[in-house]
Amino acid sequence: MNDAASGATPKFAIVGAGPAGFYTAEALNAQCPGCRIDIIDRLPTPYGLVRSGVAPDHQSTKAIEETFEQIALQPNVRFVGNVEVDRDVSLDELRGFYDAIVLASGSPHDAPLDLPGAHLRGVFGASAFVGWYNAHPDHAALAPDLDHAGAVIIGNGNVAIDVARVLSKPTAVLSASDIAHHALDRLESSRIADTYIVGRRGALDAKFTTAELRELGEIEDVVAVADPGQIPDAVGDDLPARERRIKAKNLECLQAFAKADPASKARRIHLRFNSKPVEILGRDRVEGIRFERTRLVDGQAVGDGTTYDIPCGLVVSAIGYRAKAIGGLALSASADRLVNDEGRIDSQVYVVGWLRRGPSGKIGTNRTDGETIAERIAQDIAPAAKPGFNALEPLLLARGVTWTDFAHWKAIEAAEKAAARTGAPRQKFASVDDMLGVCAPAARAASS
Repeated sequence: MNDAASGATPKFAIVGAGPAGFYTAEALNAQCPGCRIDIIDRLPTPYGLVRSGVAPDHQSTKAIEETFEQIALQPNVRFVGNVEVDRDVSLDELRGFYDAIVLASGSPHDAPLDLPGAHLRGVFGASAFVGWYNAHPDHAALAPDLDHAGAVIIGNGNVAIDVARVLSKPTAVLSASDIAHHALDRLESSRIADTYIVGRRGALDAKFTTAELRELGEIEDVVAVADPGQIPDAVGDDLPARERRIKAKNLECLQAFAKADPASKARRIHLRFNSKPVEILGRDRVEGIRFERTRLVDGQAVGDGTTYDIPCGLVVSAIGYRAKAIGGLALSASADRLVNDEGRIDSQVYVVGWLRRGPSGKIGTNRTDGETIAERIAQDIAPAAKPGFNALEPLLLARGVTWTDFAHWKAIEAAEKAAARTGAPRQKFASVDDMLGVCAPAARAASS
C-alpha cells in the first residue's frame, strides 16, 4: 500500500465485532499506520461470541475482552454498533465509503437437523440454546421446557459439553456467573436429572478438549458416566505423536467415567458413542429420540440396523453452524462460510474468522487469520481518498438508525454491572431496546 504517494488515509470497515474483527483491527493498525478503522456490528454491544457464545461459567475465557477494549480505544478505531449490513447499509455502499471491507460476522445459524420429528417443540439448535442462556437478543425468548427428566445433546464437541454442564450444574454455582436471569430462573425449577451427550463416532473420535471433558467429572452433585463397552483400553500407535497424546488424556477421563456409579449423585451426564439419531419421537412435542448404533466403515459412521430410544423432553443439536449470506456473496457448498480465495473475495472485500474458514478453531486462532488478511490488504490496496465514516454517519442519520459507539457500550456495561446479582459480574440486557434505553440520550447527542 502506497498511501504516502496518494496522500490518502486508508479507511477500512470491519463487519463483525467479535474476536476475528478485533484481531483484524489490531493487525491492520500494525500494517497500515495512520489508517482509520470502523468496526461495525449488528448489535449495540461488541465482542461477538465472547459475550454470547462462551459459557457463562467460564469467566476467565471472557477476560480477552480487556485486550479487545484496548484495541477499541485506539484513537483511529471506532466501534459502530446497532448497524446491520443489508438492513441499514448495503455492502455496495460500504464499497463506496472504504478502501477495503473485511467481513468478520461468523457463522451464526445452526446447521439443520434433518430428521423426522425435528420440527417438534423442545428441539433446539445449539447456537440458539447457547444464545438463550447467554442473553443474546435473538434468542432470549426461547423459553425451553425443562420440566422433564431427560435431555439429549447431539454432537461430540465442546459446545455439547457446555450445554450439558449448564443444564446440570447447581444454580447456586451458576448464579455467580453472567448467565441470563431468565435462564437461571428456568434452570432453578428444572427437573432434568439425566443429560445425554451422544455422537456418531467412537469415543476417541470425539472433538472434546481434555479440559472441558475433565470438568464434567468435577461438577458438584453430578456424576459423569460412560458405557464401559464403548471405551477402549488404549489409544492406537498409528497416530501422530501429538494427536496420540491428546486422545490419551481424553481416554483417561472417559475411563474414569466408565467406572463411575450412576446412582452416586442426583444428576448424571451420560456420554454415548457410536450412535446416530434417526428420529425425534413425539406428537406435539419431544418425548424421546431414537438412535441407530454405528460402526466405522472406511472412516464413515455407518448404521448397523439396531436401534435404541432415550426418553427426553429436550433435544439440543450441536452438529455445526451455517453462515449468513452478505451482500449477495456466494456461500460455500456446505453453507458454513463465504466462497473466498484464502480470505480474499474480490479487489475490495475480504473475509476472516469462521466466515472465511468455517466454524473451527479457538478464539486465538482468529489472531493469525487477522494478521494474514491485514498483510494481504496492505499489499493489495491503494488508498483512494474514500470518505469512510464521514459518509456512513450521514447515511445512517438519514435512515433513522441509532448507532452506538464504544462510550455507549461502556454505559450499557456499567448498567449491567450495577444490576448484577450478588457475586455475579453482570446481569446482561437481553433486548436491543433495553440496551438502547441505557445509552439513548448519548446516542441522540452523538447524532445531533
